[in-house]
Amino acid sequence: MTEIQAKAIPELLAGKDVVGQSETGSGKTAAFSIPILEKITLEPRVLQALILCPTRELCTQVARQIRVLGRKHQGLHVLVLTGGQKIFPQIFSLEKGVHIAVATPGRMVDLLSRSSIDLGQINTLVLDEADRMLDMGFEEDMKTIVSALPKVRQTALFSATFPKKLGMLVKQSLNQPVFISVNAEGPKTPEIDQSFYATDEADKLTTLFSLLNEKQPDSALVFCNLKSTVKEITEVLWKNRISAACLHGDLDQIDRDREMAKFKNKSTRVLVATDVAARGIDVDSLDLVINYDLPKHPETYIHRVGRTARAGKNGRAISLVIPNEKCRLAGIANLTGVPYVIKTINKASIFRRVAMPSKMKTICIFGGRKSKIRPSDILGALTGAAGQLQGDQIGKIEISDTFAYVAVQNSVADRALDGLRVGKIKGRKFRADFVR
Repeated sequence: MTEIQAKAIPELLAGKDVVGQSETGSGKTAAFSIPILEKITLEPRVLQALILCPTRELCTQVARQIRVLGRKHQGLHVLVLTGGQKIFPQIFSLEKGVHIAVATPGRMVDLLSRSSIDLGQINTLVLDEADRMLDMGFEEDMKTIVSALPKVRQTALFSATFPKKLGMLVKQSLNQPVFISVNAEGPKTPEIDQSFYATDEADKLTTLFSLLNEKQPDSALVFCNLKSTVKEITEVLWKNRISAACLHGDLDQIDRDREMAKFKNKSTRVLVATDVAARGIDVDSLDLVINYDLPKHPETYIHRVGRTARAGKNGRAISLVIPNEKCRLAGIANLTGVPYVIKTINKASIFRRVAMPSKMKTICIFGGRKSKIRPSDILGALTGAAGQLQGDQIGKIEISDTFAYVAVQNSVADRALDGLRVGKIKGRKFRADFVR
């Protein structure tokens, strides 16, 4: 177990309210999921646990991990309730009955206003990434939700930082909580190689190109403060033959899921994002985080660069610094405990252009969890008579309720798609196509 799991699970199993402060990637999802699963009653099928998260991506990630941990609980129903998707299918699923709901505050308040969700049997509330929910303006929504819950319940709150406003929320929402901190000195990031490069606003884009050309990351996450900047950078990367995609709040959920699947399975090398992606992205071996724009708050910097150092792995982060942003560096250095040195980019390298195509290609299979498809079924179809691929030619496989995504090497992508179209998965034919 991780440290937060070892300290929080016994207290939660004992029925106590818990406030846990730990860094992103420390294993807190399992810390609250295991106690929830221990006391879930499968019959009758009623809502017994509510988990609030700040973003759609984090909700999906948490629900996925709960399903994995609860795979031996036959008939366990975990429902994701977020915006970006039609509300009526979610209402229909609630009417059929679920055991655990993982929701964003905005969608939960919407359901409450419609009287479309029954919270009367909930015995556990989890506020995950509570500081981020406050940062995003969900304070009133959270209060509304808490006031609608049964007074007798267990509540757990997890947060990477502990601002003053969070203390008020704890006082209003929890009953004599046990406080657990596994990073008492603050959210340090010594395992991340952090670099800062001076540039001017007019040179930022060419500086970004130069750094990508020099570092050649297999996967890089580029953070911007504005959606318009995200779109602009992504279009320029495309024109320069760099495998890139964008992620921001205007995207529909299906588009966000598709772009995230491609990035996680290495079909997209550079993901340009706003801070909607600062929490909830869980990517194995993310090579590089680039702060195209420095964040306004040092805490946001911690959340961003923490994407590249998951669960103790080493990481690398680069920040571009224009003259009027230098005052922000002292706050970042104070919070991270890492002194900063501002470097200058080699001007001769700025105008070099090196294409960065993706090494993998993503195939979408139009069948998923509801069709009883498992990763092993897809692997078998691709390595069997129809596909005849080698295991090392197949990358990450992700399965949702109605879709499955599989990454294959570019060199065998056409053969893999033909094999899936001709062959069968679990004795059935499924439509398949490349994800554009």
